[in-house]
Amino acid sequence: MQSINKLAVTPVYMSALFGTALACAGLGIWALVGDGPTGWLVAGCALFLAGAIVVTIVANVPRNNAVDAMTPDGPGSAAAWASYFSRWTAWNHVRAATSLAACGLLTVGLRLW
Repeated sequence: MQSINKLAVTPVYMSALFGTALACAGLGIWALVGDGPTGWLVAGCALFLAGAIVVTIVANVPRNNAVDAMTPDGPGSAAAWASYFSRWTAWNHVRAATSLAACGLLTVGLRLW
């Protein structure tokens, strides 16, 4: 996981994650001032921003930083890994489910536009 954490922080990944967040924020603002299916679009944008971006920053990144500080064969590392893995996986499921739901809401909103 330490290797994945180091390899994941790339310009391509960060652009995809935060570029999508920026596009979603812009779309949400546009939906609020425009005339159309505002509820669907704003709900989709809010769900993506909360479920993907906030969860990543508040739940996943601190756990990644903690696992990066571990010594793989150090004392207590097995217990720390078990705790990390179960909590990170749970939050990652939240992130995936909310992103999928946001995609559905945005798709409906844009189709109704």
